[in-house]
Amino acid sequence: MVRLRPQIIIFDVDGVLVDARGSYHRTIVQTVRHFTGRRVRLAEIHRWKSRPGYNDDWKLTTDWIRTLGRKVSYSEVKQQFEQFYWGSNSDGNVALERWLAPRAWLRRWSQRAELAVFTGRTRRETQRTLEAFRVEPYFRRIVTTSEVKRPKPDPEGLLRILDGREPNVAVYLGDNIDDALAAQGAGIPFVGVLPRNSSARKYRAAGLRRLGASTIIGSVLELEKVWQA
Repeated sequence: MVRLRPQIIIFDVDGVLVDARGSYHRTIVQTVRHFTGRRVRLAEIHRWKSRPGYNDDWKLTTDWIRTLGRKVSYSEVKQQFEQFYWGSNSDGNVALERWLAPRAWLRRWSQRAELAVFTGRTRRETQRTLEAFRVEPYFRRIVTTSEVKRPKPDPEGLLRILDGREPNVAVYLGDNIDDALAAQGAGIPFVGVLPRNSSARKYRAAGLRRLGASTIIGSVLELEKVWQA
């Protein structure tokens, strides 16, 4: 297992800090069914995310629907996706999210390094989750897709967080191909986060390793296994 000594730890959100299976993944499946009438499986999402360019769940869902023979626009899919995700007064699938990093752990980590977030979520989505789980104070920098001109796999968000510092002082924890590509573009060491014996690991582990992942851990709670004191 590779040992790292980061001064800055940058986290992706979905699949790393948040279990998104009940929220985003469920919403993808519901949206595909809404437009096509087809019942697709959650596990199939990982086939899509094993390819570059699908960090954007709206794009993933739109292309999936199109491959099933339905002509639909990105904006139409986005609108329906948002209805399933937010519901009325945030009682949709967003309410099914599960936070994965206990506050006590974040507090301990924040005393050893600067913690930051770079996510493909919008600012609204990110803010709602961080506030709901009362964890926002632990992250010194939060960059969402709303703040960048070029979203993942472009490294713009990571470079914003570095703010001129050397890339090797940081590490980025992510779970998909676009995360690894962004880290590669920024020159930042990358650690994959994929649950053991999961479909995500089955379809994406090899790709993350090919793109230079220092190691792949089973959950964010294994961070200290690669974090050298």
